[in-house]
Amino acid sequence: MTMIEIKRPQEWARLRRLALAAQGLLHSQPYGSGLAGARRAINHIGYVQIDTISVVERAHHHVFHSRVPKFKSDMTNQMLLDGDIFEYWTHAAALLPIADFRFSLPYKHAIKSGQTHWYKNPDTKLMGELLARISIDGPLRSRDIETSSTKRAGWWDWKPAKKALEQLYMQGDLMICDRAGFQKTYDLTERVLPSQVSLKMPSMEEFAAHIVDQQLRCHGFSSLKGLTYQRKNTELRKAVKALVTERLAQGTLEQVQVSSGEVFLLETGALERSLPRLNSRMLILSPFDNSVIQRERLKALFQYDYKIECYLPEAKRQYGYFCLPLLFRDDFIGRMDCKAHRKTSHLEIKLLHFEPHNFDEDLVITAFLAAITQFCHFQQCDSLSLFKAHPQHLKKRLCSALNI
Repeated sequence: MTMIEIKRPQEWARLRRLALAAQGLLHSQPYGSGLAGARRAINHIGYVQIDTISVVERAHHHVFHSRVPKFKSDMTNQMLLDGDIFEYWTHAAALLPIADFRFSLPYKHAIKSGQTHWYKNPDTKLMGELLARISIDGPLRSRDIETSSTKRAGWWDWKPAKKALEQLYMQGDLMICDRAGFQKTYDLTERVLPSQVSLKMPSMEEFAAHIVDQQLRCHGFSSLKGLTYQRKNTELRKAVKALVTERLAQGTLEQVQVSSGEVFLLETGALERSLPRLNSRMLILSPFDNSVIQRERLKALFQYDYKIECYLPEAKRQYGYFCLPLLFRDDFIGRMDCKAHRKTSHLEIKLLHFEPHNFDEDLVITAFLAAITQFCHFQQCDSLSLFKAHPQHLKKRLCSALNI
């Protein structure tokens, strides 16, 4: 099987553009705008990760905002109410296209058959009581379950009823039918799921084909490891590897190798496809954006070493609590640690850090001004401050340009 080596700058440029175009990050309106654009976006990129951190707009809103003009945060829940998407687990809690529902069934079946997700020894008696209550009384909000007055440490310290509710959700008896922030409403799956959705359990071969096709569609190319990113299903990984081997032999897939030695798989001829031209737009992305979540891929392709530091003690953080990647043209050129103060509608930039790059400084500043203006609007903030910038000489120029 032929191995294409990526060596020349123009080859690197095409590979990067292929990745970014597949993620919808090069066009200004790759999926259209508003609610219709958000529907098309998730159907293409395959999932949107949900995260609880709220120093800026939640990750699941941010991912849509980066791709869909005129997106508003309440559209996420509207898609849930309309049955366009559903919540479940991929490598993390996520929003998923409703058309992919049947591919959530294998994991639900595994959980129901005894595989542990979060909790060992689930309380089946309590689960039965909750199911009966929802069946008779209708949807149940998580906050409707009685709480103790003792402050708990986190999800690992949930009370028994909450654990039972989540177990029913993970094994597929319940679905989330509505959300108000992070207050979820659960109902019986058969009452939530649109009637046209297939409930046919996929074979392992069908599941493998779904994974491979989805990853190549939304990433442009993938390593073998990346195809099953953080999926622990050994049989699925074997089926994916067998399918890749078969497609390579058939010539419908080919392989490229980058300077780090990593090998990527892509559809034959993908590098010769017409790709969108680069513009001088900057995007401020979520740390959980689909384009950056596979950190090894990100480093191999863009030489961008990115880690989220909110889980580290403050003394060990290099860039800040919740640094957001900055994408300019076809390169990740920096990161921004910021916090939205919602009571005062103020966005505080704690650190704006630019990596060494070859772009014109004036062009980068102009692009950042446009990006941060749009980002402030998304955060519902009408004022801005900048505490620290790197390189240091940029702070005065940026403050002057931002009138702060």
